[in-house]
Amino acid sequence: MTSARRLNDAEQESLPTELLDLGRLIDQSSGPAKEELNIAYQRVAESFMRRRRILNLVQEALSQLRLDVKYLMFDLETTRRERDQLQSQLDDGERGF
Repeated sequence: MTSARRLNDAEQESLPTELLDLGRLIDQSSGPAKEELNIAYQRVAESFMRRRRILNLVQEALSQLRLDVKYLMFDLETTRRERDQLQSQLDDGERGF
């Protein structure tokens, strides 16, 4: 099994060029260390893909958090305006207006 065939095509395309080049070099090599290099290459490629997925999840979570904060800020400002209006109405009522 070659290092280029271990990952599906979509995953293969998302790997850095340097890593793909390394996989090709390992495939072209011969000798007793080739299998160990293939295993190490697979671990590195899987680690890269896992980190990329984690980064994407973190970016999505940050985007959602930013949106949530915007909604909360809007809600806070609206609540403050409502409070101020009600306080003004109470003050006007106490003055007899």
